Amino acid sequence: MSGLLMPELDQKVMSRRRKIVAALRKIVPGEGVVSDENEMRVFESDGLTAYKALPFVVVLPDTVEQVAAVLAYCHGEGIKVVPRGSGTSLSGGALPLEDAVLLVMSRFNRVLEIDYPNRCAVVQPGVTNLGITHAVEGEGFYYAPDPSSQIACSIGGNVAENSGGVHCLKYGLTANNVLGVEMVTIEGEVIRLGGKHLEADGYDLLGVITGSEGLLGVVTEVTVRILQKPETARALLVGFPTSEEGGQCVADIISDGIIPGGMEMMDSLAIQAAEDFVHAGYPLDVEALLIVELDGPEAEVDYLIERVEAIARANNSSTLRISNSEEERQTFWAGRKAAFPAVGRISPDYYCMDGTIPRKELPIVLARMRELSKEYDLRVANVFHAGDGNLHPLILYDANVPGELEKTEAFGAEILKLCVEVGGVLTGEHGVGVEKRDLMPEMFTEDDLKQQQRVKCAFDADQLLNPGKVFPQLHRCAELGRMHVHKGNVPFPHLPRF
Repeated sequence: MSGLLMPELDQKVMSRRRKIVAALRKIVPGEGVVSDENEMRVFESDGLTAYKALPFVVVLPDTVEQVAAVLAYCHGEGIKVVPRGSGTSLSGGALPLEDAVLLVMSRFNRVLEIDYPNRCAVVQPGVTNLGITHAVEGEGFYYAPDPSSQIACSIGGNVAENSGGVHCLKYGLTANNVLGVEMVTIEGEVIRLGGKHLEADGYDLLGVITGSEGLLGVVTEVTVRILQKPETARALLVGFPTSEEGGQCVADIISDGIIPGGMEMMDSLAIQAAEDFVHAGYPLDVEALLIVELDGPEAEVDYLIERVEAIARANNSSTLRISNSEEERQTFWAGRKAAFPAVGRISPDYYCMDGTIPRKELPIVLARMRELSKEYDLRVANVFHAGDGNLHPLILYDANVPGELEKTEAFGAEILKLCVEVGGVLTGEHGVGVEKRDLMPEMFTEDDLKQQQRVKCAFDADQLLNPGKVFPQLHRCAELGRMHVHKGNVPFPHLPRF
């Protein structure tokens, strides 16, 4: 009997799909709707390529009105929607659903306004992070948050994940540099939060949206803060015999009251890979390499360099170079910026993790990660924003070897549990997505997660936006108080689970 029913069921599914695609083509004409299976393959994963799913259909709007109409239509028909920017997310935040519309915002790629007197720029969400700096650098300005993927990642995705970068220690994450957004709700309503002013009264809804991973709405415009380039910027390249000594130097610099423009660290495996890739002149006989950038008036920078140099010497630094030109400073950073692709040259695959710990715990965490590396028999290259404790361990593995992906995920889960254990958090800038979804109870109680879902319900009562991300269990909005779990809510039963 089931064999007879299946073709009929398939026909109903296909008929509904054709109806939805036809409706979307009326809203977004031309080449704005992609429904061919082969053409949709390019969207089947984001930067977390270990997980893949073919979208139900892909829509690429190019006006706010189209975004609003698509969302209103999906809301009325009960169709799930997954927002996507450039697809560089490393936590599976933009991973498609097989029964959801993938709403791709890459055509929103214009700088709308540059307001130098108010030190801000208004841009569409598809503008790349580095594109903002390119738009304003001619007048001596720049956009401070600078994730390693800044040449490709979009500002809309930065807002979704609250991205950081090497200069977030002094100048803040995306949340500290976004002044306002225009956003479309799942009902198709266009709303504005914030603006060009520094602070808004009432609830901090802008703070809620920044880092919400596409669960609350679709951003169609972003107003960002731009800064004047500092008068002077110089960097120190400091090597240490052990990672523990490098980590202690980081803690000592901060405890001495010095806030560098950026402070990054790499271990020996990452140093070797970056040097082979970029030829930045990194020392290869050290276990840890620290890049400390100091910026501001020239006299202040010269004074701080002396203090940092003394702290480094006190922590047994074995090599120390100070940039004497802008070209040399950029060379120091070139290897760090290219660390991720550099590691890709020494391993068939790697898993880029993201967790944050208190700075003082760096030596303990690095030592424990080395032990875990031996336990799991997997190499790990460490690259991280040392100044704010945001770790980016890169676990090297081969997906072609049966069981290695699962072993890698288990190793990664242990690292994230360790971060929480020492007083840190599961993520610093990559978001939760699907990668850390099942680890949320390690950090939050059941009541915490229920309260977070109530915020989601206030924006998206039918839970159509980016479902299956962030929350390990999805509760019905109307029944959250009674803890009724919506069965069958896990949209990725095929994914490995931690």
